[in-house]
Amino acid sequence: MTAIPRASDFRSDLELALRLADAADAQSLPRFDAADLQISTKADNSHVTDADLATERAIRDILATERPEDGIFGEEFGAEGDTHRQWIIDPIDGTANFLRGVPLWGTMIALAVDGVPQVGVVSMPALGRRWWASPEEGAWTATENEPRRLHVSSVSSLDDASVSFQSIAQWADAGRIDTLIALADRVWRDRAYGDVFSYMLLAEGRLDMVAEFDVKEYDIAAAVPIVREAGGTMTDYAGAETISTRSTLATNGILHDAFLTFLHP
Repeated sequence: MTAIPRASDFRSDLELALRLADAADAQSLPRFDAADLQISTKADNSHVTDADLATERAIRDILATERPEDGIFGEEFGAEGDTHRQWIIDPIDGTANFLRGVPLWGTMIALAVDGVPQVGVVSMPALGRRWWASPEEGAWTATENEPRRLHVSSVSSLDDASVSFQSIAQWADAGRIDTLIALADRVWRDRAYGDVFSYMLLAEGRLDMVAEFDVKEYDIAAAVPIVREAGGTMTDYAGAETISTRSTLATNGILHDAFLTFLHP
């Protein structure tokens, strides 16, 4: 029988994850919109900046000292160590926004146990926003004011739903452009907010569905505990509870089955 995670099991991990986010912000924010930002192209033709690299290094250095027995899986430097307890890091999610001076980017930090994200922290310092969650502690956000607990929306009809997707090209590449068009016709409102910000809007109750394709574990792991603890549901596009199948479907929970049925006629 699988043990149910308890809040006390992860409090120190959440505290650490928040400190990791502080260290990440200290690296990334000063480089945002910098005139001398260094940009290169990776083998998959995606961009990477000196800020991506420095941010992930800063996180890894702290983990090497404070959690030497845990594994790490980061976008820029790959995986190492144990996979039972594994920190999953996206140093700058939304690098394309970052390098163009668009403030919708953030650092994603998750702790997964046996592949299931339990702790999640998302920091978007250019917006002055942060979100976090761990088992039984709820999902929270903070600006300059006091922390505020999050809850997903209570929308219960597709007709009233507001949805977000990454891009038209992403759905076309997945062979699902007709589904996206049908979805846009079916719901109340559709927008391509994109990247991690969409999931945070969902957790805040401002969106009712987010779906993506061609996503890696580090693109979504930190969002899982936040959406879950806010009362939502996050699976892959087919409805499986996994972060390893390169797709994701996040909803307010109430509409999850309805969206699955609509997306898989």
